[in-house]
Amino acid sequence: MAGPAGQGAGQGSGERPEREPGSEPERETRAAGPGAPDPAAPRPLGLERVPTGDAEVDALLTRLADADHLPADGHVEVYEDVHRGLRDALTALDAQGPRGQPTPR
Repeated sequence: MAGPAGQGAGQGSGERPEREPGSEPERETRAAGPGAPDPAAPRPLGLERVPTGDAEVDALLTRLADADHLPADGHVEVYEDVHRGLRDALTALDAQGPRGQPTPR
């Protein structure tokens, strides 16, 4: 039985009207509230950094965490800085002889 003019059967009592064939389905959209995370924002990888026992190297590895909060184009600066520091630490080790003794030149 049809309801009032303009309403089909089953409509008018709070029920959703049926879609017409070929019409787009309704999509539920949620507006991002002020506390909603931005899906495109940088996110930490969550990798655990294991201490090496060398304070200088550990500080450099900790510096890698800075990249977690930067967009991808900001990672290069952090990686180059850490690479430079690690290279300097290895060079300092090369300058030492066995058991930390300086090597004669």
